[in-house]
Amino acid sequence: MDAKGKNLISREYRGDTSTNVADKFSKLLQQDDDDAIKPIMTIGEVTYLSIKHEDVYLLAVSKRNTNAMVVLNFLYQLVDVLKDYFNTVCEESIRDNFVILYELLDEMMDFGYPQATEPKVLKEYICVQEKHKMQAVAPPTAVTQAVSWRGEGITHKKNEIFLDVIEKLHLLVASNGTVLRSDIVGVVKMKSFLSGMPELKLGLNDKVLMDANGRSGKRAGRSIDMEDIRFHQCVRLSRFESDRTISFVPPDGDFDLMTYRLSTKVKPLIWVESVVESHQGSRIEFLIKARSNFKRQSTANKVKITIPVQADADSPKFKTSTGKVEYLPEKNVFVWNIKTFQGQKEYLMRAHFGLPSIGSEEAEKVQQPISVDFEIPYFTVSGIQVRYLKIIEKSGYHALPWVRYITQNGDYQIRM
Repeated sequence: MDAKGKNLISREYRGDTSTNVADKFSKLLQQDDDDAIKPIMTIGEVTYLSIKHEDVYLLAVSKRNTNAMVVLNFLYQLVDVLKDYFNTVCEESIRDNFVILYELLDEMMDFGYPQATEPKVLKEYICVQEKHKMQAVAPPTAVTQAVSWRGEGITHKKNEIFLDVIEKLHLLVASNGTVLRSDIVGVVKMKSFLSGMPELKLGLNDKVLMDANGRSGKRAGRSIDMEDIRFHQCVRLSRFESDRTISFVPPDGDFDLMTYRLSTKVKPLIWVESVVESHQGSRIEFLIKARSNFKRQSTANKVKITIPVQADADSPKFKTSTGKVEYLPEKNVFVWNIKTFQGQKEYLMRAHFGLPSIGSEEAEKVQQPISVDFEIPYFTVSGIQVRYLKIIEKSGYHALPWVRYITQNGDYQIRM
């Protein structure tokens, strides 16, 4: 559907819903009320599940007791497939490629059950030659076999696999240093260049697994208790549930193996302290102190500290011990950019602004918090570690695994 609720394209798989079942959803879109549309809604006997991407809504309807997460996950996978085919998913791209889109809908779902959802596999037999034209070829064996995400006969001159553990720290800190909210959201990304049909086994310092194996002592090192784990479809869930082993046959190329979350109190990796002084309402001064709380051997890159300032401030003057400062009047902020920030370091910055039309009481009031952007390579805030990555293939070749750790900021804010 477009943003006004007009149906662009639809496909019915079971024939148990009427053709006008989406009209109620369209009327809600026409109300121009953001609160009226929810990802999962039940109206009468029909359940509406939807996601929004760019200027279109992807809607699934069902009269059965459907697994909502499976449906929503399929809608997001559909978006990924369409982006792979058309580069962008919008009203125009859907209208221009409706023939291909119908073909994809028929192949990706059968009688309401998701089937092939990997773009690389689909492109082996749904090939876009020109607009509104397809090349008819026989479906690959990957569609009909158990491993539908990986085709047969894959070969690479150099067999290697890259694994990135990327964590984002979401943090809200009060002005006195009290941590009000902290969450770690992680993703394990992989890029596979392996020949044949390899079997991989990944071992992490998972607390449940290490406790079960009697490795929870000090010698075993730190273990973590992961929550909300979500795996790529290639992972054998039954094996993970029985003995916490992550066993899988990887797709070829890039994919997200798993995502996870940790709810734990985390000390701010980069702490920013601000002192604001106003002078008779005519000018205001900021003293900003930034301190890194991670280990000395680690270094944060591309650090950006954004400090809000009064809307009518002008005549900026900056003095800093490192980095560069720029004033963005259209956003009412000034930004302190530090290229590299070594662990256990502290830097100072002073900012001076004129306030031509703001009274002294108003000058002290700054509502927005300070936000911090950063990236720390070779470091994870949770302490997650890849204990092993075994690669087994019947031809017996030797493959090189490469592992990298990165910590980035998420919604990282410090109140002034």
